[in-house]
Amino acid sequence: MPPAPSDVSPPSAVARPVDSSERLAVLDALRGFALCGVFISNVMVWFSGRVFLPREQTLAAMNNASLADTVTWQAFSLLVAGKFITLFSFLFGLGFAVQMGRAEARGTSITPLYVRRLGVMLVMGLSHLFLIWYGDILSTYAVLGFGLLLFRGRSERTLLVCALLFALGWSVVGVAILKLPQLMADTPEAGAAIAKAATEKSAAIRAQTLAAYAHGSWLDTTQATFHFFFRDYFPLLLAITLSTFGRFLLGLLAGRRRIFHDVPQHLGLFRRLLGWGLVAGVIGSGSGLVLQQLMLKQVFTPETLPTWVSFAMAPLRNLGDLGFAAVYVSGITLLFQRAAWQRALGLLAPVGRMALTNYLSQSILSVLFFYGFGLGFITKLGPAACVAYCLAVFCVQGVWSHLWLARFRFGPAEWVWRSLTYGKAQPMRRDDAASQRTTAPA
Repeated sequence: MPPAPSDVSPPSAVARPVDSSERLAVLDALRGFALCGVFISNVMVWFSGRVFLPREQTLAAMNNASLADTVTWQAFSLLVAGKFITLFSFLFGLGFAVQMGRAEARGTSITPLYVRRLGVMLVMGLSHLFLIWYGDILSTYAVLGFGLLLFRGRSERTLLVCALLFALGWSVVGVAILKLPQLMADTPEAGAAIAKAATEKSAAIRAQTLAAYAHGSWLDTTQATFHFFFRDYFPLLLAITLSTFGRFLLGLLAGRRRIFHDVPQHLGLFRRLLGWGLVAGVIGSGSGLVLQQLMLKQVFTPETLPTWVSFAMAPLRNLGDLGFAAVYVSGITLLFQRAAWQRALGLLAPVGRMALTNYLSQSILSVLFFYGFGLGFITKLGPAACVAYCLAVFCVQGVWSHLWLARFRFGPAEWVWRSLTYGKAQPMRRDDAASQRTTAPA
């Protein structure tokens, strides 16, 4: 069983982008895999318009769905929703650890370059958020990324404790933030009235947003995005932000321990993660699936759901996300140790190397596919059709990524990001990069 590729080239004394020969192929494959799942999640919930529909209409559609749509939605809820963004966040923190290790090998500080990198990422993310799609993760990752600098010298024990507190504990705080007006009400009846008013206000905002997305021009959708983001979406973003940071810290811990640089020495760890991750995933996500069925059968409604259930479900949901993300990470890493699986899973690596370009292009293509100024498929596709659309686009991106990286070092967006970060245009073509390396200072 061949080991996963490792960093074999000695680091240059000059800060520069990572060359393809220095990359860990298993991490690129994991990033490509995560990107596919994130894309499915974004389309199923957000681009499709499902999140903007009135609750009664959503319940009716789910109760009358075809078998294919029902199975697809249940599988999505159990295996996809929340799991792949957790994996993506983990890989972001791990990437910081890799960058930090390279900086230490050069004998330099990571801070100046990393701050510039996050600054460029923030600008790109905000442009994506307000000009293309409100569900941007780049700006959130950029802001949270500065927090990783505060943890770079902490012990592994501190990293693990803080990661779990943020990843699981913050979800309870997030529920409290969202329910604060209701919790501060004088009586249960007053709290219920506040909750009902908040639900009606949110429904009205979402109905206006959906109308703009379904029938408006690009300018109309941009204006609707701005209002929706600050009037309805932003509190939810605040409620989940530090849970995302906890996943960053888990990635930082894994990178510090270099478990992906020498996988054969950590096979036992990956096998334990696979087993315990599956247990945690089934418990956490399974309980969420049970509650979803009770809501579909209208045993509970958002207004009648006991407050303690919301507080209990928040950490359970995050536990399920972490559990299945661990299953995916460990499962793919273990399979990567076998030559046949390494070749098959390696097909995802070019997509992962161009994750930023592919992520942005997914947004552009989906806006043109679903919104009214494009093909106008918003609210018109069921779950099975949404997954089929995602897989078709992702397959095209896979082929394109392979063809592009056969000639160029970076994807287009990655080239812009790196060039702005390093303050000069990076060599784009692979032959130009080789020429520069032969003349680069040692």
